[in-house]
Amino acid sequence: MTTNKFYQLIRRPAVLTQTARSKSALQLDEKAGLFCPPISIGDRAVAYIKYEVDTIIQARIEGQAPEQIKSLVQKLIDNRAANKGGI
Repeated sequence: MTTNKFYQLIRRPAVLTQTARSKSALQLDEKAGLFCPPISIGDRAVAYIKYEVDTIIQARIEGQAPEQIKSLVQKLIDNRAANKGGI
């Protein structure tokens, strides 16, 4: 059985608005493993997967510790690789 997943991509300005973070803070979070990195959508363009952004925001609202968020981010990134064949 195949399940079709539809992903919505959002650009960096929308992510910055949703997270209330600065561009540099978002980049530091990505380097620290506290936020999923964007995906390439062109030669000089990137976007974020909305589901991942929403999931991380929800974890922060719930007050999860940084180590829990790092684990969550890693799971989300691993899911990208697992779903690659199904897309």
